[in-house]
Amino acid sequence: MPTCQNCGSFVTTDYVRVFTPNEVDRPRVCPACEDMVRDGADVREARATRSS
Repeated sequence: MPTCQNCGSFVTTDYVRVFTPNEVDRPRVCPACEDMVRDGADVREARATRSS
């Protein structure tokens, strides 16, 4: 069962297939990581919030 590297939340295998490189099996951020974005090899807070 794949999980997010940032928050540990469950992600589907389809999410991993679409949003990670072929050799990676755990995304750096996921939909549960509100206001977090990938930045190169790191994860950082988004400059603009995504919440309504």
